[in-house]
Amino acid sequence: MEIIHVSAECYPVAKAGGLGDVVGALPKYQVKLGHIAKVIMPMYRTKFLYTNEWELVHEGGQNLGPHWFHYSIIKEKTNKLGFDLFLVDINGLLDREKIYGYNDDTERFTSFQIAVVDWISKWSHKPDIVHVHDHQAGLIPFMMKHCFVFNHLADIPTVLTIHNAQYQGQMGWDKSYYLPSWDRWKWGGLDWNNSINPLASAVKCAWKVTTVSWSYLDELKYMSAGLENLFEYEKGKCVGILNGIDNEVWDPSKDPLLKQTYSKLTVDIGKQANKKELCDRFGLDIEKPLIVFIGRLVGEKAADLLPDAISSSIYQHHGNCCFLILGSGETAVEGELADMNNRFSGYINTYIGYSEPLSHLMYAGADFLLMPSRVEPCGLNQMYALRYGTVPIVRNTGGLRDTVTDFGDWQGFGIRFDNASVWDITYSVGRAIDLYTNKKELWDWMRGYMMDIDHSWDSAAQEYIDVYTSLK
Repeated sequence: MEIIHVSAECYPVAKAGGLGDVVGALPKYQVKLGHIAKVIMPMYRTKFLYTNEWELVHEGGQNLGPHWFHYSIIKEKTNKLGFDLFLVDINGLLDREKIYGYNDDTERFTSFQIAVVDWISKWSHKPDIVHVHDHQAGLIPFMMKHCFVFNHLADIPTVLTIHNAQYQGQMGWDKSYYLPSWDRWKWGGLDWNNSINPLASAVKCAWKVTTVSWSYLDELKYMSAGLENLFEYEKGKCVGILNGIDNEVWDPSKDPLLKQTYSKLTVDIGKQANKKELCDRFGLDIEKPLIVFIGRLVGEKAADLLPDAISSSIYQHHGNCCFLILGSGETAVEGELADMNNRFSGYINTYIGYSEPLSHLMYAGADFLLMPSRVEPCGLNQMYALRYGTVPIVRNTGGLRDTVTDFGDWQGFGIRFDNASVWDITYSVGRAIDLYTNKKELWDWMRGYMMDIDHSWDSAAQEYIDVYTSLK
């Protein structure tokens, strides 16, 4: 089976969040199952572009409304990611370093999608599946069905995976002319609340819709930024498939980014060595439980609660814990955390930005990982934490609910709380301190148990294959 993944992100080429991790791993595991999986994404000007070898495989042109643009497709030569990787270049639109955040993102990703479908339409054969990810590829199912020039692609099954429904890519109807000429009787396939909504369009037009956890699929019916009725209406073609993690990249026994590697049998010594490296580097007390946050400092992740929750935890629990934050996002949150580094020196430190090596070291050296997310469609961080023997402290939502069981329940191995609030976080930190300080036998069992949990992509990749097969 030939599977084409279309995405705005793919690790290690360009990544802003979990989408990049998924698209960087799922195709590799599908190849291991004996299929042909390919990824098509924009050609951002990232380090990966300049440090690898490429070959030109196609050049073409299309229109974005009245504006003609030239595009080129290049292919990574060595198959170093375990699958074929193709990048789409459009001068003036995709030739930038960042993935998102430009005023013309609508034009950038619309032209990218048009180029992708135009290129596929020129192939001498048809792929078996076109799998699109999030709204940046959400117009493709509509174009394959209803744009006249691409009508011969209408019988190719399309699958949409929703990684985060909060971002939908809406644009005004005044931009409907961006798309190649299409059947105007099908305008309802684009419309949601009187605007063109690429994510809603993909939900309507894709043959199958998947979400990245079981619980998130249920949550979308009552919490999906205005698409609640749509998900209820289309529930018959929706299925939840829990994301996996790439066990080859995330393996504490082989991870080259750690101070000291370790296995389940050497977890105490290994984690202590990595914790010492972190505490020495960031001026924290190695004797206290180390709680880390790794992620975007945005409202979805409840990062705005961190300053008050951390200060409350330090006061209420008499300074018997330390915090280390890695992330970037809202300027106000970054500023508050930076100020706390001075006010609570020795109890908290913050690294503003993103560092893949530091994130690995934090998963290995931390005692607890805090994820108070308001929205967490799946979450990969808690799975990385489990793999590295770090106890997750998570809000009871989305994929966090599906992957973490509270240690107060039968065979529980984490800490869960219900509300994204300062009080709930502070209370959970207290439970973590008590577990670390007073329940050594349970603590040791939990770390060994969680490291044995299999969240690899092997089973999830097969679930996607099963979805594809059902459409043939």
